[in-house]
Amino acid sequence: MKVSVFSTGSVLACAALIFFRAPVVRADDGIPSVAWKRPLGAPLSNPGTKKAELPAGHIDDGYWQGAPVGGFGAGTFSRTYRGDFARWHLQSGVHRYQTVFADSFAMFQQADGEATGFAQVLTSAHPKGNALSSWNWDYPVGAGDYYALYPKAWYDYRSEKFPAHVVLEQFSPILPNNYKETAYPVAVYRWHAENPSKRRVTISVLLSWENMIGWFRGCDRGFSGAINEGNFNRVVQESNGPDAAEGIVFDRNQIGPIQSAWDGQFAIAAAEAPGLEISYQATFDPEGDGKAVWEPFAKDGRLANSGKSWTSSGEPLAGAIAVRFTLQPGENRIIPMVIAWDLPIVEFGAGRKWLRRYTDFFGADGKNVWAIAKDALKNASAWSSAIDAWQAPYVNDASKPDWYRGMLFNELYVFADAGAFWGRQLGSDPKARPIYSFMECYDYPYYETLDVRFYGSMALVKFWPQIDKDVMRAFADTVPRDYPEKMAWIWKSRQTNSDVFRVRKARGAVPHDLGVPREDPFVQINQFSWQDTNGWKDLNTKFVLMIYRDFVFTGKEDREFLRYTWPAVQEALQYLRKYDLDGDGIPENEGYPDQTYDTWLVKGESAYSGGLWLAALRAGEEIARQLRDSEKAAEYHALFTKSQASYIRKLWTGEYFRYDTQSEYRDSVQADQLAGQWYAGLSGLGDIVPSSMQVSALKKIYALNVLKFAGGEMGAVNGIAADGTIITSNEQVQEVWTGTTFGLAALMLADGLSDEAFHTARGIFHTSYESKGYWFRTPEAWDISGNYRASMYMRPAAIWAMEMTHPPAH
Repeated sequence: MKVSVFSTGSVLACAALIFFRAPVVRADDGIPSVAWKRPLGAPLSNPGTKKAELPAGHIDDGYWQGAPVGGFGAGTFSRTYRGDFARWHLQSGVHRYQTVFADSFAMFQQADGEATGFAQVLTSAHPKGNALSSWNWDYPVGAGDYYALYPKAWYDYRSEKFPAHVVLEQFSPILPNNYKETAYPVAVYRWHAENPSKRRVTISVLLSWENMIGWFRGCDRGFSGAINEGNFNRVVQESNGPDAAEGIVFDRNQIGPIQSAWDGQFAIAAAEAPGLEISYQATFDPEGDGKAVWEPFAKDGRLANSGKSWTSSGEPLAGAIAVRFTLQPGENRIIPMVIAWDLPIVEFGAGRKWLRRYTDFFGADGKNVWAIAKDALKNASAWSSAIDAWQAPYVNDASKPDWYRGMLFNELYVFADAGAFWGRQLGSDPKARPIYSFMECYDYPYYETLDVRFYGSMALVKFWPQIDKDVMRAFADTVPRDYPEKMAWIWKSRQTNSDVFRVRKARGAVPHDLGVPREDPFVQINQFSWQDTNGWKDLNTKFVLMIYRDFVFTGKEDREFLRYTWPAVQEALQYLRKYDLDGDGIPENEGYPDQTYDTWLVKGESAYSGGLWLAALRAGEEIARQLRDSEKAAEYHALFTKSQASYIRKLWTGEYFRYDTQSEYRDSVQADQLAGQWYAGLSGLGDIVPSSMQVSALKKIYALNVLKFAGGEMGAVNGIAADGTIITSNEQVQEVWTGTTFGLAALMLADGLSDEAFHTARGIFHTSYESKGYWFRTPEAWDISGNYRASMYMRPAAIWAMEMTHPPAH
């Protein structure tokens, strides 16, 4: 019967209409279901704060945050989930948090037959005083949702006063294995509009921006040092060709190439297309009532097309563009806009100047912002699709929890946002490898803190391996060098109430960091003076393990990388052997916090440092084999065998590995006791302790450090008594560390404890993204109250270790 029906042409035509009608495209169709979601502008009850005992300067900007935009080393800024542009990291290593209300999006809509339209600034906040008082502020709280899956975020606007449904997609072209566009100083905003009504709807979206040239200077955390003198705005209209665009360039009077880090250009732009009308207001007073912008925009969605421009004698200047279009009933459209910036020079505290990575592609004279903006408009759709394709295998892996799949990408923000630098010294060989570096955090502003990047760099080697190997080469270069200058050892000085000093870096010691923004980073290294890291027992071993990890995760083919770093690997391992005071094969901790837990005393052989030593010996052995150095391979194998026996004999309790052999914490259960085994497993080095011991210790950690702390809902506490009692005699013992918790969860996954792994890791998600409001500022640590220390921290990117539990198949 069905065959005879389908043989009728008229019925076939009917069937085509019924079954093959093009699907209705919704404005929010492109938002992955696992993206983190929060109602627009909704306040958080009982948010976390920084710990009360921390100094006043320790950063706590609150929970009004959002995913940042900006490429690696290009500088970043963030628009919060209530809609205001508030966080500014455009100056390398300097954090600023201050809403600039003239930097705003607004929307106008009018349905056919309505006498008037409706215009609204798209932020659930408003400026103080009379600034821009004519604008319609305070977008309704909860009238839509914010979503984030870095490098993308979405604002889904659902105000009852807007007849059309509009979603704003934002991103920068952060792409894997991409060393060009990933560095771009540009933010793309794609407006996805659909008209679900039965009437035509006219829509206009407005982007206003203040001329911020001269604002990013000095090291204060606001804009008190901003200068406007010499600034001016100009309209740019390029109406010919397939890449036609219009916008405003925010410029400054300059003679020749720019010389200062705060100098350059900004631009806002939109692409011309059939059915679009772009209008502009080149200049307006952001401290005035704003009527020059708002009155025409609120009337019909157009601006006055005023190109009026003048040079500032100190007064602030702003400009705006609007893109107007009409949707038929059922029609949808995507409209791209961009914000671009060209601030090519980075200058650190000592005065050395560098060029940002993107200048390799656009030039370094500081006058290329329009070219950057046009490139982004041209490629916006392709970049968006490329990001989606990259994320799809992870986002669509239904075998893993939704929260986890979303958090994986949202924790990548630090590689662009945490003071990231990528570039080369001004005047250096343009063919030389550019230097990339990101900071531990803004409260501890050390570049590439090695003991922390051991956890936080997992995604770098996975997605940008050239960058990670370049960082490790930079560390290798420092190992044979001696930096003899005398510097304070702050912790020891406080303990003894006397002046105690350290050398900046001893030969053979791997440095803690590659410097700080306020000095001369990448030249003056190892600035950290809280402890004397020349005696730390984990830096040299972590260096060796990251060298081998990078080799393994790039296909075990880059033997040139191994050859380059091999002398430093040998010297680093030899350096630690002097701390084996009893000849058992294991370097001993010296009774001060001589490892990443830098306030937690450790003495004698320890589970953490000792386990890293065992794993590093195995890595050294395998590197020697790859380089056909049989003598060194045999030496490291014999030392591993000796050290392993001592480690088990002295530290194994029958259930877990004790914290150490001689301190007051000796019998404590440390969550991170198997860090060496974690790296050995992911790098294919095998078991440094028997598998049965690993599983037993992991179950003990789960039962005590996870389940006995805060009901098992906050991650793994660093240390706990063997009977499950919370230890309160030391700050770091009683903290949860976000990144080390992810490392622990990764080892649990590797050892077949999947349920325990995801429950442990979920405590970090729950505290950061559900209960305490630490999204896009994930801290290093929190206590049982949920209050934190060190926001915007490097280590939480270790969540990617849970995707890297074994060597990759090549």
